[in-house]
Amino acid sequence: MNDSASPQARRARRPRRTTALLSGAVAALLIGLTACGSGGSDESADKPAEGKAGGAFPAKVATKFGEITIDEAPKRIVALGWGDAETALALGAQPVGASDWLPFGGEGVGPWAKGMYDEKPELIGTMEPEFEKIAALEPDLILDTKSSGDQTRYDTLSKIAPTVGVPKGGDMYMTSWEKQTEMVAGALGKKDEGAELIAETGKKFQAAAEKHPEFKGKSITVGSRTSEGFGAYVGGTGRVDFVKRLGFVNNPEIEKLAGDSFSVSVSKEKLDLLDADLTVMAPIGISAEEISDDPLYKAVPSVKDGRSIVFDDQDISQAFATDSVLSVGYALEKVVPLFSEKLK
Repeated sequence: MNDSASPQARRARRPRRTTALLSGAVAALLIGLTACGSGGSDESADKPAEGKAGGAFPAKVATKFGEITIDEAPKRIVALGWGDAETALALGAQPVGASDWLPFGGEGVGPWAKGMYDEKPELIGTMEPEFEKIAALEPDLILDTKSSGDQTRYDTLSKIAPTVGVPKGGDMYMTSWEKQTEMVAGALGKKDEGAELIAETGKKFQAAAEKHPEFKGKSITVGSRTSEGFGAYVGGTGRVDFVKRLGFVNNPEIEKLAGDSFSVSVSKEKLDLLDADLTVMAPIGISAEEISDDPLYKAVPSVKDGRSIVFDDQDISQAFATDSVLSVGYALEKVVPLFSEKLK
């Protein structure tokens, strides 16, 4: 699944670069940052700071790389992980730098987060972030909760500022929106506010599932097609977790093929693997018609029977892919009626 919305595919397209050695420019900036501190005021250095939701500093967040300590309420945040910027915005923070994964362009967030920035952030690279640019922003907190989980990436970022990386088991973008919200809220000193956001969003899923009992126990394939072919997502990924919360069961034949990655490739000769009670596909880097008009795809039993959806609305497709605490609410509003219509 080699596409602009697939970090795994972008990793496959180009050789992995080591970032262990920083350029002279970054090294100089790091020395300057170390000498000047993390940007907190001298007045607050000797006493705990309070977050808006009552969280005291220093704050501690558990990650794959150990427990990360944030000494003071962060003022200059760089949000690099998939959905980290939206999560920070949902909690009232204003990142000065952010990665635009899908990409949206503009402020680097989806329409569900439109207008939440006071000022446009500096946009940072995704798979290979520009460390010089990050260091120049003089952050006092870096968020990277949904990313590759690469040790070298983390080591390089942590030399710039305290970095909240992926949780244990969160490698290869496997961090759920709940865990992401919990970690970002913890780093911002807003645990209570984060818990409230998670609870509110959970209630939306529960209400949708109760309203649509026809989803319960039905099998579903959630996949995409790029210029290089078809693929399907496996359990533990945002897209599949989304539909499971509604009562669906991920396609068992796809689950049998699951490895360490968040998706599996499906060859044209085996497109029947996409068959389920409901088949949902997203075009990535291609038109929706390149999926729906494909004769082999049209021959898949669920497609032939009219139990398939090909997203032709980019906002819906991207909301489904983003899987942040903000985007899932938008996706629920838009895709649940589509699912229900196909299963009637």
